[in-house]
Amino acid sequence: MIESVNNERVKYWTKLNEKKYQKAEKLFLVEGEHLVYEALKSQHLKEVIVLNGYDFEYDKKTFVSENVMRKISNLTNIPKLVGVVKMLEEREINGNVLMLDQVSDPGNLGTIIRSSVAFGIDTVILGRGCVSVYNPKVVRATEGQMFHLNIIDRPLEQAIEELRGEGYKIYATDVEEGETLYKTDFAPKTAIVMGNEGAGVSSEIKSMSDEYLYIEMNETCESLNVGVATSIILYELYMKSNIQ
Repeated sequence: MIESVNNERVKYWTKLNEKKYQKAEKLFLVEGEHLVYEALKSQHLKEVIVLNGYDFEYDKKTFVSENVMRKISNLTNIPKLVGVVKMLEEREINGNVLMLDQVSDPGNLGTIIRSSVAFGIDTVILGRGCVSVYNPKVVRATEGQMFHLNIIDRPLEQAIEELRGEGYKIYATDVEEGETLYKTDFAPKTAIVMGNEGAGVSSEIKSMSDEYLYIEMNETCESLNVGVATSIILYELYMKSNIQ
C-alpha cells in the first residue's frame, strides 16, 4: 500500500489530471466505481488505484491511503476507485456527425456527449476552442458515455471539407436565417454544427454550412443552453432518421 503523497507514482498519477501530461502519456483518470467499470467494459482501463479497505477484481491495482487518494482525486468526497485509462482512439466515421464550435463549458460537453450516444450520433468532432474531453469535469459529466463515441479533435474547417467529400450535408444553427427544426428534412448523411455558449456558431463556419436550422420556442425564452439545444436537435434527427 502507498501511504506517502510524495511517492513518485502518486506524483505521476496526479499529473494525469493536467492536459499536457495527458497528451504526453496518452492517459487520463476516471474517478468512482461507475466510470472505472465503464472504462473496464470498453477495454480502456490500464490500472486501478484502490482506497485501502476496499477491493476491486483487476490484475493491475494499487492500494493507497486516504491521504494519497485525496491527493489524486478532484472530488470533495474521495472515491474508492480511480482508474488510469487509455485515451480514446479515432476511428473511421460511419454515421451521423456532431461538430462543436468553441463549446467551452465542461458540463455542457458532458451533456452533449451523453445525448449524442442516446440519439445515435456516431462521431463528435471538437473544433478549436472546445474544452478537452479529458478534462476531469467533462469525464465525470459524461457518466462513461464518452467510451461509446468516436471523438475527434480537428479544426472544423478541415472536418467540413472532409465530410462534404464523403457526401455529408452540413447543418448549422442560426436563429435568424434558419429553417424551423420540425420542418427540416435531414439528409441521409448529416453533420450538425453547434456553437459557443454565448456567441453561437462562428460566421466562418456558418459560411461553410449547407443549411441553417433553429428551434422554435416561446418568445418569453430568449435562448437555450447549448447542451439542451443540442439534445433537442439530436432527438429530432434521431426520430426522423428512424422513420425514413
